[in-house]
Amino acid sequence: MSLTAGNVADVKAVPDLLPRLGGARYLIADKRYDADGLRCELRGRGVVPVIPGRASRKRTVHHEQRRYRDRHLVENAFCRLKDFRCVATRYDRLARNFFSAAALATLVAFWL
Repeated sequence: MSLTAGNVADVKAVPDLLPRLGGARYLIADKRYDADGLRCELRGRGVVPVIPGRASRKRTVHHEQRRYRDRHLVENAFCRLKDFRCVATRYDRLARNFFSAAALATLVAFWL
């Protein structure tokens, strides 16, 4: 897990997370992650990007539709975390307290 400020775009947090990919063969993401730089970085690491192109893109980008359907598993995981009120509303002002609450919610939701 990684915690960023609320006003940071998702695609800007990716470079910090790329070294943690390990032996991943595919990266499934939504249209918010459609950036040529990210696609080149992923291909350089041997990871196949499964990211649909935005509607405003001049050149269309093809992605594996069958693999993209599995993205709902990630969305389901976020929905499970948001069942915990302290994570969904972020009552904690300090980042370390919120990160601890999110880690505990993850532990309870997926391990217990």
